[in-house]
Amino acid sequence: MTRALIDIESITENEKHVGGYLLDYLSGLAAGSGGKVEAMAVTPERFNVYVEWGSPVVVLSTHMDTVPPFIESREDEDYIYGRGACDAKGIIAAMIAAAEKLIETGVRNFGLLFVVGEERNSAGAEVASRSPRGARYLINGEPTESKVALGSKGILRYEVLAAGKMAHSAYPELGESAIEKLLDALDAIRRLPLPEDPVLGKTTLNIGTISGGRAPNIIPDKAKAELAIRVVGDARQVDEALRAAIGNRAEVKQVLSLSAMHFAALAGFPTSVVSFTTDIPVLSPAWGEPFLFGPGSIHVAHTTEEKISKRELLAAVDTYAKMTRMLLARAEGRGNSAEPA
Repeated sequence: MTRALIDIESITENEKHVGGYLLDYLSGLAAGSGGKVEAMAVTPERFNVYVEWGSPVVVLSTHMDTVPPFIESREDEDYIYGRGACDAKGIIAAMIAAAEKLIETGVRNFGLLFVVGEERNSAGAEVASRSPRGARYLINGEPTESKVALGSKGILRYEVLAAGKMAHSAYPELGESAIEKLLDALDAIRRLPLPEDPVLGKTTLNIGTISGGRAPNIIPDKAKAELAIRVVGDARQVDEALRAAIGNRAEVKQVLSLSAMHFAALAGFPTSVVSFTTDIPVLSPAWGEPFLFGPGSIHVAHTTEEKISKRELLAAVDTYAKMTRMLLARAEGRGNSAEPA
């Protein structure tokens, strides 16, 4: 299943076909086990996939979309490779296999939620957050090296747009360079002191794309950069500092803002802290108290050598099933299986 999912290209905004695959598969599973499946519309061509058995107390969730470029699957004795292997198509497969295990043993009152758009703007999570199903606990899947994460950084994403005036490059005094304005703005941003957190570590800044200009012999009238800032504290303070640093050099458009998060631990599971951002700030609390766990390493996600260990992937099936049982027992008052971080 992991390889089949990888081989369906689903770069953000093109999740329709992988959503169709999951909808078909889960409809067949639900039909034979008393489940209910739903395509949750996000746009006319994109939808989340949700399935539940009984009245969901626990929901396992991750995302269907990937970053570019599309990379087909391959495997060797130890690993499966390809875009989405660990982020997060292997996780989808592990969650579905865990659901099958739970169903076989008569477990009910849980669900699966697979969303679109996580890699860009959490569009699928936004839609799901407006339609909760009563779950008390959310198990979100991202590559955490098979540890329960105690925290994750938030994110601020921006477009920085500079405007100038075109002129012949032989007479620069007649124009106004948008690229030079943008470079000055980016230099000011790079000099900003950024906050730190004792658990989550440092706030980090990435200038992800730069574009602009028309030709080498034309003073550029437009330039744009896209930024991602991984925040560990109050995002508002970082936003205010960034806007003050840029001043009137460029226009600032905020694309996404998600808060840093601290999570509970689960007794008996190893823990970690991650620097990436998830859909949890959007999905919780509507979909319940969150826990973050998944096989694979974020260090190979978004790279040309993205991969997941077969051994770790198979172990995650049992772990997702075990976490679901523990949280169901906790909801029924049969054990105190969670500890505060």
